[in-house]
Amino acid sequence: MKDLKDLFTTAQTKKEMKKDAFLFQEGDHANDIFYIHSGKVRIGKLTPDGREITFRICSADDFISEITLFCAPSKYTVHAKVIEEGSYSKVSKYELEEKLLLYPNLNIELTKMMCIHHQKTQSKFRDLILHGKKGALYSTLIRMSNSYGVEVDDGVLINQAFTNQELANFCGMSREVVNRMLGSLKRDEKISLLDGKILIHDLAFLKSEIHCENCPVEICNID
Repeated sequence: MKDLKDLFTTAQTKKEMKKDAFLFQEGDHANDIFYIHSGKVRIGKLTPDGREITFRICSADDFISEITLFCAPSKYTVHAKVIEEGSYSKVSKYELEEKLLLYPNLNIELTKMMCIHHQKTQSKFRDLILHGKKGALYSTLIRMSNSYGVEVDDGVLINQAFTNQELANFCGMSREVVNRMLGSLKRDEKISLLDGKILIHDLAFLKSEIHCENCPVEICNID
């Protein structure tokens, strides 16, 4: 993604982002693609009943591209909320379209990025549709282990603290349902909780329960 990153590092639009600020919200005009230099941004959506669903977390070197290129102007259907302060750059849809026409390498890199995002989204929906709530939670834990996992004596430690509500947001479920499911996994000694972090003792069990297809880590992650 070197050429695509170079476009942003020379864009002269590097800006600071503060925690809890929004890069954009649902309904805003979708005019820009973003590149995260540092910090973390949560891409999510509010449901009609007020629940928040988290689709992914973007961190350093990630792109946020929720626009439709070479099409009529549209609006964002998700929001991007800063959860860890840092900095970002952005390039307008129109400037990007112009660059894509001039530089074929950018087309290739952008196509690769879009394909990966599509595969990630498709795999998440597959787990939810085929395995319901269990698929949503277990696949989220597997993806978190790929993104933040550290091998320890007793299994894989997700070395990033998440509240049960944050887990619920990733799964599109209520906190109460996630609490019950985590409690069941703890009783069966499949997981433990260590200072707010999840230690997975039996990752193979989680994978077998949802018939994990062992997708590449670039697809099976939380980012």
